[in-house]
Amino acid sequence: MNYEPDLTNPLDSPFMRKTFRPPKRTQREIIPKEVIDEVIFNSKELRDRLILELQSRCGARIGEALNIRVRDIDGRKITVHNPKSGKEAEVIFMPEPVANRLKTHIQKEGLKEQDRVFNICYGTARTMINKLGEKLGIKLNPHDLRRHSATFASRNGVPLEIISKVLLRHQNLKTTQVYLGKVSDSEAIRWMDILHGK
Repeated sequence: MNYEPDLTNPLDSPFMRKTFRPPKRTQREIIPKEVIDEVIFNSKELRDRLILELQSRCGARIGEALNIRVRDIDGRKITVHNPKSGKEAEVIFMPEPVANRLKTHIQKEGLKEQDRVFNICYGTARTMINKLGEKLGIKLNPHDLRRHSATFASRNGVPLEIISKVLLRHQNLKTTQVYLGKVSDSEAIRWMDILHGK
């Protein structure tokens, strides 16, 4: 005998589903590498260039980049304390040229172990990135740079697990897949040629 009442949700009707549709997720435009490179090379100050590179080449979130202290840097690694993931710490890996420029910036500014590497706020960094984008006629925000790091890695054959766990430091692969954008037909054909030859 079933004692559970047979109740239906009054809001689960065709009319209500049609009236209150969940918003469609719009895919953000992926900015090509050449454009990102031009944005980076158009930055006048080393500080600005480093912020752009930490996001677009290393996958750093803007907040993580702005909170880096000198003591957090060890060669080509940056320790992020209290990251968004909730872990105690995570590591951002840098290409050698970025690590060298970061070292030069620290020496040039005479920064001490406890000093923040970039002494600007989020609003200033966002404005700087927006203006650099405007110079090239594109709409650009800090998160576009992080998204670019994932897409560029993916298009160059880096395994999804590495992009997710190392570059973006996501907890699951589904989050990473949202970043990668839609694969164009020409991209799909290029990969078929790479995998199976022409």
